[in-house]
Amino acid sequence: MKNILNLVRAVVIAFPIAATFAAQTQDTEYEAVADEYIKGYLAAHPLHATSLGFHEYDGKISDFSGLALDAELTRIRRFDDRLKKFDLDKLSARQSIDLRILQAAIKQELFERQEMSSLERNPMIYARAGDLNVYIKRNFAPIEDRVHSIVLIEQQIPNIIIAAKTNLNPVLPKPYVELAIQIARGSSEFLKTNLVEALADLKDERIRAEFQDSNRKAATALADYAAWLEREKLPKASADFALGEEKYRRLLSETELVDLAPEKILEIGLAKLKEEQAAFAEAAKKIDPSKSPIEVFKQIQREHPTPENLIPDISKNLEQIRKYVTAHHLITIPSEVRARVKETPQYRRATSFASMDTPGPFEKRATEAYYYVTPTESDWTAEQKEQWLTAFNYYTADVVSIHEAYPGHYVQFLRLNASAANRVEKIFGSYGFIEGWAHYCEKMMLEQGYGGPAGATPTEEETKRAAKYRMAQADEAMLRLCRLCASVKMHTQKMTIEEATKFFQDNCYYEEKPAHSEAMRGTFDPAYFNYTLGKLQILKLRDDYKAQEGDNFSLQKFHNQMLDHGMPPIRLLREIMLKDKTKWNDVL
Repeated sequence: MKNILNLVRAVVIAFPIAATFAAQTQDTEYEAVADEYIKGYLAAHPLHATSLGFHEYDGKISDFSGLALDAELTRIRRFDDRLKKFDLDKLSARQSIDLRILQAAIKQELFERQEMSSLERNPMIYARAGDLNVYIKRNFAPIEDRVHSIVLIEQQIPNIIIAAKTNLNPVLPKPYVELAIQIARGSSEFLKTNLVEALADLKDERIRAEFQDSNRKAATALADYAAWLEREKLPKASADFALGEEKYRRLLSETELVDLAPEKILEIGLAKLKEEQAAFAEAAKKIDPSKSPIEVFKQIQREHPTPENLIPDISKNLEQIRKYVTAHHLITIPSEVRARVKETPQYRRATSFASMDTPGPFEKRATEAYYYVTPTESDWTAEQKEQWLTAFNYYTADVVSIHEAYPGHYVQFLRLNASAANRVEKIFGSYGFIEGWAHYCEKMMLEQGYGGPAGATPTEEETKRAAKYRMAQADEAMLRLCRLCASVKMHTQKMTIEEATKFFQDNCYYEEKPAHSEAMRGTFDPAYFNYTLGKLQILKLRDDYKAQEGDNFSLQKFHNQMLDHGMPPIRLLREIMLKDKTKWNDVL
């Protein structure tokens, strides 16, 4: 009997040890596969690798030849199959999450290549393939070394254009062709003018001569590509760009782990749009009940800095926003290093209004972070300057600064770098998490009193000021809601570009030109629904986390935890932060 008891006791003791050993073995095997995938991923996307801070890939560019593309697709499929063989229950909790982050990233790649047929249907990919911004926006190496890398990349651009003409289908979606023509011409002009100006400090005449030769050939190749698209592809282009409902469902489920029908997403979006429109109108009444909401907002837009004060005012207000975040304990900012407010470099002004430029998570040399704001140009008329500055009215500008910097993307970056996130968590991010967080912050900051009255009994001036901030925040929310609704309608309900344009005009009150640009973006970026979808998922997670924590709930603790696990799909954050497993799939 004693021997039997000893045997039982030995088994009991050995079981957890064996289970732990099995989990460690599975973890080790998974980590080896993940590292192998990342190595191949970086080699296939060297420009992205450079932007992440892996400078062993400097001077390299993706290979778009048919053989290379086939080999890469085979590689991705093979890793998709290999990762399916891991049992989630046999991995540690962290590696179980990591595995699914990596699987979502791979599904995204496969979706774009197979379901969207992006390399066969989207000529914009080739027009953008030689994006050299990373080599001029950051001084991660001496200018001579960076120009040498630029030369090596520019020398490959003519080959990329040859590959484009070989790879692209005979008939392409018309909006893709129209946009690709614009991008190719813009890229050619960028190389001929902006890039040359940005490298004016280059002193080495030998390298300059090499650059001038490669630059001329690359610019010519892109200009020829635009002409070829206009001549060969535009006349027979098709209006068909939609994914269709089945693929759209897969886009939601495979990349963001959201198992909701597109029509349900649309239903939620339309309801939220009505709510924001009502809030926009209600806030307008508090400011001037004699005018329509649009008239009131146009009046608000006239409250903006002068051209000379734009950067100083944005800088001053950005610091005030940061102080508000810290004073109200909304999130722990793990660094005293400020984002530097600077004028958008000339070469980026055509496509940028305001943007946050943070270094890659693995960048060790050029680690400055810039908050770029695009100023007026000296040769603009007074009317053009006034029109531009309306977008920088004090209320909208603050909402944009909240989104881009504090506590939006810049704080997101700071916490990612300060966290224990590993390579998978730092390289692969969820669209919904990244943009959803920044968009959520706009709402959260106003909820927490930013822009509101100081005391319990607000003055009329304070009431109007708060209403102006609410209108600015609602304006941003309505745009993102229109993106969500238009995306579903265009890709599953046959909404045309013209109808989508009118939808933006009618529902977020955009003028025809920017409304058309938003509609065009939706044709090739259906996932721009993620600004709103991510925000709504975060709000739901916050409600569930608050119910779970009860009196122990802290907004700061919630936000800190959210940003301490990389950039995963929010469905996985629910699994990390919520104890009740029955709630994990209840994302909205």
